[in-house]
Amino acid sequence: MSENHHDRPQGHHPNSTPAAPPPSPERLRRVGIIVAIVAVAVAIAGIAIRWVHGRDVKEWANARATPLVSVMTPGQGVSGQQTTLPGNIQAWYEAPLYARVSGYLKKWYEDYGAHVKKGQLLAEIDAPDLDAELAAAQANLKAAEAQVKVREAEMEFARTTYERWRDSPTGVVSEQERESKKADFASASARHNSAIADVRSDQGVVDRLGALEQFKRIVAPFDGVVTARTTDIGNLINAGSGSSTSGPPQLFRVADVHEMRVFVQVPQELSAEIHNGLTADLELPQYPDRTFKATVATTSEAINEAARTLLVELHADNADNLLQPGTYAEVHFHLASNPDVVRIPTSALVFREQGMQVAILGKDNRVELRPVKLGRNLGTDVEVVSGLTPQDRVIESPPDSLSTGDLVRAVDNAPAGEDGRLAAKQAASGASKATP
Repeated sequence: MSENHHDRPQGHHPNSTPAAPPPSPERLRRVGIIVAIVAVAVAIAGIAIRWVHGRDVKEWANARATPLVSVMTPGQGVSGQQTTLPGNIQAWYEAPLYARVSGYLKKWYEDYGAHVKKGQLLAEIDAPDLDAELAAAQANLKAAEAQVKVREAEMEFARTTYERWRDSPTGVVSEQERESKKADFASASARHNSAIADVRSDQGVVDRLGALEQFKRIVAPFDGVVTARTTDIGNLINAGSGSSTSGPPQLFRVADVHEMRVFVQVPQELSAEIHNGLTADLELPQYPDRTFKATVATTSEAINEAARTLLVELHADNADNLLQPGTYAEVHFHLASNPDVVRIPTSALVFREQGMQVAILGKDNRVELRPVKLGRNLGTDVEVVSGLTPQDRVIESPPDSLSTGDLVRAVDNAPAGEDGRLAAKQAASGASKATP
């Protein structure tokens, strides 16, 4: 047992753990490399994150500095009944009837609204002064005719006397007596001619007064309708004015309404499209659910310098007598369409010193200010006759500071029209709010 005890190693206890061997140099080297790689990765990640953040900030700043605009494509131009102009409807013929003789209105037979025929009696005038003048003139005429007979007898007696003295043998009558008879005959002839002239003068007076007697009857000058009666029984009638001193200037007014004339002032820019035979529709306030047809008959062939308009006359059939003289009408012309004409909202126009322009979105979102020529004003829209194509991208409501070459952000492909403009504005507003 003593030998076994002395044989155990010194310092060894049965319950103690053996000491760990020290790390090898190879292991320490690998750990160092891993730590270095992790440190480099963390540094690179930090640098990348800072770069991304810087880029985002730069993009955000650039986005804030670039204007946001709504873009739309032009619509097709409008033609036909979209061209609406005010017009005045007048009767085919219309005549105010005045008195040619003075007196008192004896009786009227037709009131306003009556349909009359040519020559139909409308009223009669009692003219006692004219009747007295005519009676006196007729008496003077009869006296002048009687005087002509007397002078004719005197002339015939003087003629036969002169011829007898003229044909007497020489020496029976003296030359002086012969010349005296000749002078008597000439004088009788002159008195006879004067009497004939008096008859003719008196006959002229009778004829004139007789013609005036016919004007005591007021008759319709043509088939039509009585549109006014401005006198009554017993009214004093003054020749020429057709009224008393306090009344209207005519007795009646008659209008021929079998066909109507429509007069329209067409602006100069549309005058080239107006020609004879062009059709139009008439709309009247009193007939909101009905349309009347009219056709261009003629034009004034001259531009009114004050209004810069062309006077156009249209004819409209009025078989049912619904069209009335003096009526206002909206005239819708059927103009030929122009495929090159486009339509844009008026808010897209740019007013500059160079004239009317439109902002176009070009390549790389760069702005181009393009001059245009305008056509008809359609209210919220306007027609462009040159300078734009249906493929152009038009900036709506461009800022006043916008210039050619400016960079913008666009809300693309907004459709033309009111709905498209609203959608473009809403989209632009949403894009602006979504930008960080």
